[in-house]
Amino acid sequence: MKSSFSHFEKKSTGKGQIKSVVGLALVGLVSLSGLAKAGEVLDKVMAEGKMTVATNSEYPPASYLNADGVFEGYDVDVAKELAKRMGVDVEFINPAWEAITSGKWGGRWDVAIGSMTPTPARAEVLDFPAVYYFTPSAFYVHKDSSAQTLADLNDKRIGASGGSTYEAYLTHTLELDQTYSPPVTFSVTPSDIRTYETDTNAMDDLRIGDGKRLDAGISSVPNILEAIKANYPIRQLGDPVFYEPLAVALAKGDPEMTAKTAEIIEEMRVDGTLVELSVKWFGEDLVSTTHN
Repeated sequence: MKSSFSHFEKKSTGKGQIKSVVGLALVGLVSLSGLAKAGEVLDKVMAEGKMTVATNSEYPPASYLNADGVFEGYDVDVAKELAKRMGVDVEFINPAWEAITSGKWGGRWDVAIGSMTPTPARAEVLDFPAVYYFTPSAFYVHKDSSAQTLADLNDKRIGASGGSTYEAYLTHTLELDQTYSPPVTFSVTPSDIRTYETDTNAMDDLRIGDGKRLDAGISSVPNILEAIKANYPIRQLGDPVFYEPLAVALAKGDPEMTAKTAEIIEEMRVDGTLVELSVKWFGEDLVSTTHN
């Protein structure tokens, strides 16, 4: 399916208060017995000469299908470079987000590079070898909305992609790794949380009109700005409510694949490749900075 945002320009994103980070930590190196045999995924990838990557088709400029039905974006370029440095080809698929975060991959893909935030709950079923960028998240409303502050969204109908950190924020269950992010403060309490397959679907409901199906939504600032550039009648409301570290995700139980992925992503950070790709797609460095 072609993304509603396939014609977006590949530049600009939201800005916030940021500080330098010394380096990117390795997360979730502990495997669980019975979930995968050590080295199984890495051996499969190297033997087949191909790495299958799960990503998103409607999350520009991180990952999306362009007008020709081809995946492109920051996540896509990171995945391509990872595969190149492993010496294998890459293939992209677009499973449901809930399927990716469930950890029940069943060998259908080898790695997920789709702007996933590592959380304690997700770390129970997935490994996170490396964080490769950070992004701010915020609320948005229809341009005709009377809402002026986040408090105006209390007791409103708010949309978010199902199984996302945005949904967790709305349910007040979001926990982030404080290595990268400060404690989360929940500024909004909706009366009705409506979940969608993608952020774009929520924006499509809001574009119908203020209060028709939704009163507001929550997404990443880059995604909100891309929608505005595509003439969605929405506006960001207030400052970002949390800053997400985004990580590569792997199925648990393969320390060899985890270590190899972490090694290559760190090389890409050190040699400037990640920053170069970030500037290409977001218009700024979202790699070596995070929220203060």
